[in-house]
Amino acid sequence: QVQLVESGGGLVQPGGSLRLSCAASGFTLDYYAIGWFRQAPGKEREGVLCINSSDGVTYYADSVKGRFTISRDKSKNTVYLQMNNLKPEDMAVYYCARAPLVCAETFGSWGQGTQVTVSS
Repeated sequence: QVQLVESGGGLVQPGGSLRLSCAASGFTLDYYAIGWFRQAPGKEREGVLCINSSDGVTYYADSVKGRFTISRDKSKNTVYLQMNNLKPEDMAVYYCARAPLVCAETFGSWGQGTQVTVSS
């Protein structure tokens, strides 16, 4: 059964850091791109970052450049989103999803999401 499970969300003060995990099961990351997306209350879901099967990275949101990075551990079949210098506008539910090989393909198999709250 194909499944993506996000974890690592929580409450953090502005300027703090979190690392989100996206654990994949039922398939291998070798042949898939994994994207991170987020949705804040009252807003549409937006793309954040994506890593393709060759470890190429695509930034969807200019606002996270220089603060967020994406990486994968193929031995753990897990993709990470490292978020530094968090801002209140980063507060959202973060989701991961997969696409075949490259970030330009259609994403599916969405995880359940993990809440990130940035507040003092």
